[in-house]
Amino acid sequence: MASEPEQFITVDIQEGVARLTVSRPPLNVLHIALLRQLEDALTDLSANTAVRALILRAEGKLFSAGVDVADHTPDRVGEMIPLFDHVCRLLVEFPVPTIAAVHGHALGGGCELVLCCDLAVIADTAHIGQPEIQLGAMAPIAALRLPQLVGYRAAADLLFRGTRIDAAESYRLGIVNAAVPPDEVDEWAQHKACDLAALSRAALMLNKQALRRSFDGWAASLPAIEQLYLHDLMSTEDAHEGLAAFMEKRSPVWKHR
Repeated sequence: MASEPEQFITVDIQEGVARLTVSRPPLNVLHIALLRQLEDALTDLSANTAVRALILRAEGKLFSAGVDVADHTPDRVGEMIPLFDHVCRLLVEFPVPTIAAVHGHALGGGCELVLCCDLAVIADTAHIGQPEIQLGAMAPIAALRLPQLVGYRAAADLLFRGTRIDAAESYRLGIVNAAVPPDEVDEWAQHKACDLAALSRAALMLNKQALRRSFDGWAASLPAIEQLYLHDLMSTEDAHEGLAAFMEKRSPVWKHR
């Protein structure tokens, strides 16, 4: 008898607040199976008219270390990138407000999930960042979302260097709404979600649609950015060297082509 597939996503709905939890501890690396479950959960919750606010949270040491490097290989990247992009789009287009509760570091794809939520709170001990450039890669969603959140120059600095920033800096830049002690992250998110759930769902939906007008260009740009990754980036020698170096735990040797 076939065993049940491992569950990486849990959903709890109470009084209009949906808590969507990613659970692949300790680092919550986002592999294809997890992303499929996240895609299904977001699709189902989007259609649930009882939901008036969504909290995206995680269990483990980190919020997420990002998308699994093993899924960036040539035989998997063609499935992984469109899947991850669709998950991000489901978050952005979720009908009611979304809140990222970031209890630990959010890096790479984990950071991009945070960028796709409407509101975010981070533990004051956590860091956030897009280290893709250090692997000879790029962060397509961050390249679209960050400039509108923090401005072009700050986004360029974060993406070109791939460095982590601490909670205080992420708050100063406007990536998050608050930086609080780790044991207060869930409480902050729950309190904010309950405040929102007490309001008119119809009004929340229309307010979100109005806010999204300034971001609507990102959806139109996504297919082109996706192709830039799959066809241009993945045809470079450095992209494959960066992935190989990471897997082999060594420093990359760039050929700059």
